[in-house]
Amino acid sequence: MASSLSSADISRIIEMAWEDRTPFEAIEHQYGLPEKETKALMKQQMTTSSYRMWRNRVNTRATKHLKKRPFEVGRFKSKNQK
Repeated sequence: MASSLSSADISRIIEMAWEDRTPFEAIEHQYGLPEKETKALMKQQMTTSSYRMWRNRVNTRATKHLKKRPFEVGRFKSKNQK
């Protein structure tokens, strides 16, 4: 799936993945890229140290998964989001 994405889409997915309040489910909904493939894309596109930093960040954030979110506040929507 990642091979059919444009460079602009890949950039936006990376941006969304770095955002704390954007869950993986939002990326999958917009781009059809499940969490596992998003992680693989991030690993492919980033340096090893940046990827490790991102993975540590993701693992400590409950907001990256809808099921783990402790709040029912409205969805955050970036200005760059479709």
